[in-house]
Formats: sequence, structure tokens, C-alpha cells
Amino acid sequence: MNELPAESQPIEEIQINDTKITILGTAHVSKASADAVTELIETNQFDVIAIELCDSRYKSIVNPNSLAEMDLFEVIKTKKASMVAASLALGAYQQRLAEQFEVQPGQEMRVAIELAEQKDLPLELIDRDVGITLKRLYRNIPWWRKLYVISGLIASVVTNEKVTEEEIEKLKTGDMLENTFAQFATSAYDLFSPLIAERDQFMSAKLRQAVDKRKGKNILAVVGAGHLAGIKEELSNGNAVPQDTINELTHLPKGSNVGKFIPWIIVALVLSGFAFGFSKSTDLGWSLVVNWILINGGLSALGAAIAGAHILTVITAFLAAPLTSLNPAIGAGVVTSAVELYLRKPTIKDFENVRVDTTKLSGWRSNRVARLILVFLLSTLGSVFGTYIAGFQIFDALVN
Repeated sequence: MNELPAESQPIEEIQINDTKITILGTAHVSKASADAVTELIETNQFDVIAIELCDSRYKSIVNPNSLAEMDLFEVIKTKKASMVAASLALGAYQQRLAEQFEVQPGQEMRVAIELAEQKDLPLELIDRDVGITLKRLYRNIPWWRKLYVISGLIASVVTNEKVTEEEIEKLKTGDMLENTFAQFATSAYDLFSPLIAERDQFMSAKLRQAVDKRKGKNILAVVGAGHLAGIKEELSNGNAVPQDTINELTHLPKGSNVGKFIPWIIVALVLSGFAFGFSKSTDLGWSLVVNWILINGGLSALGAAIAGAHILTVITAFLAAPLTSLNPAIGAGVVTSAVELYLRKPTIKDFENVRVDTTKLSGWRSNRVARLILVFLLSTLGSVFGTYIAGFQIFDALVN
């Protein structure tokens, strides 16, 4: 007799007062996981369905065109481009695995949403917003640890390595966020473990709220299996007020005040360098200015060119970066992305295909949505490097 899908999946049950919670552990690119969700919901034993999604990810599933409704320039202006790029990279990695095994990414969540709607069952979104998760990770680690995060994201885009179906099923021992990073930087497991633990606590608090709201109901929670043990432990032992836990875990730690002043200090030093150079000789002063323009503008333009920007955007990067670097209130990337957006407005097709196109490095340069984000990031990065390199050259020229 063949084993039913649900019988082969990791499942835990926990009783809280008169409410029973059944927690199903899944892999987000596993057909077996999707089949298990179908089987359990079709038993009609559950009154409430809870899923490991936040509001933004839920909207992207039920409304595939949600990206097309996004104001791209507003995203860039409000400094959310890095978060969008990270989300696209994470989605690209998941999309590539899903395509390999001919399933939709997050198919078990789609099935849960569709069946909950068909059976008119309440749906609870229990995961923390992915943007908050990435920001808390980024702000709570030293700069050298951030290299693990960046390298994991880059590797998730550029790698073409195929995985076996058995390896896909092994994702049930981990979490998609953790696997995206940690498989490329296994020595950083201790970095991502607290990330998973925080979400265990968050989802447990949301489930406790669901218990309080729907007393006596049977709840099916569909989560990545890497969270299974942690959620069970939190539900068994947690005595904290759920809303207090949620508030604590959605709080964003403040960035260092020192970091806010560094750009202005650099500007002051560069301008002082120019003034000191002109005071020594006009030729030296103009030499410093020319080097500043060539290095800062050149590297920003190079970044824009690597991103596949329009030639006029590349020229804009060269002209704008030396000026914007002297005004930290506006970055070169904001200017270049505004020009690129004006010259190459994304089409509906670009928005529809962005999740698939970003599975390949070439797709980041050909898709107008992804390319716009890339232009912003690389032209900004080029200007940052140019500022430091040119700054050191100015200092070197003045002391020698």
C-alpha cells in the first residue's frame, strides 16, 4: 500500500487549552509538501488554516501583478531598493529550484490559500515581514559579517548548480532563507540560527493569538519544516504575552549615529583638501578636482555600464557622482535610476517576467525592472568606492 503524502511529512501536534494545533513541516519547492497540504485540508478536520507568509508575500501570491503596481522611483527614493533586490534574489533562487522540479515556488502555500478560500476557512498569516527580518539581520551584525549575507545573495543568482530531488526534500530540515545563504557560507550557520529562532518566536506568538481569537477550534499551521521544532518548543513553554513578543521582534534597532556623520566628515575633508590644494598652487588644486571627477564619476559610470544602463544613464553617472558625493543627502544612484526610468520605462511584460528573469544573471540586465534596481545599486557602489579612492589620492597628493 502506497504511503499517503501527509504520512511522509514531518508533523507535530500540540494542545493549548481546548484548541489543537497541527503543525505541518514543508519544503517550499516540494510537490510532496503541496500534496500533504491538500490531503490534510480535505479531511475537513480543521477550522482554521495558518500559513508561513507575511502580508507582502501573501499579496504577491494572490495578486501576481502586485509588482506592476509598485512605484519604482518611490522605492529607490525611500531607500528600499536594497530590500527589493534581496527579495528578488531570494525569489530567484526559489524559482530556479521550483522550475527544475516543475512545481510553483511556494506551491504548498498556494494550495493552502486556495483550499481555505474554497472551504470558507479563516486564513491566518503568521510570519514576520521579510523586509523586517532582513533589516534586523543586517543591523544586528558587524560589517564583516554582512559579507556573508551579500555573498549568499549573489551566489543564489549566479550559481547554475543542479540539485537532486533528495536534496530538495532535505530542505525540510532547514528554512528557505537559511538555505539560500547558509549553503554558500556554511561557516556562518551561527549567524542565521538566531534569524530562524526569532521567526519561530514570532510565528508562535501569532499562533497563540489565533488560539485566543478562535477558542476551541482545530488549527492547521503550514510552515517550513526548519521551524517545526522551534515553534513546538515555543508553544509548549512560552508564557509571554503574544503581542509583547510581536512588538519586540518587529522593532528595528537604530543604526549607529557614527555612521550618519561619516559621509559629512568625508565631504568636509575632501573640500578642505581642495581648498588646501588651491592655496598651495592653482595647478595642484585643479589636478585634485580633475582626479576627483575622473575617479568618482568613472567608477559610478562603470557600475551603471555593468548593470546594462542606457548610454545616457552612464554619462549621467559620470557627471552626477562627483557632485552627489559632496552632498550625502542625495546619492548618485537616485539620479541615475531616475534617468534610466525616464529613458526605459518598464513594460507590463517586464513586471510579469521579473521573478523568472532574475533567475539568470543576464536577466537582471535585460529585464527593465531588475535592471533599474541594479543600476541604482551598482552606480551607488561605484560612487562610494570612488569617494574613498579619490579621497585617499587627494590626501596622498597633499602630503607628498
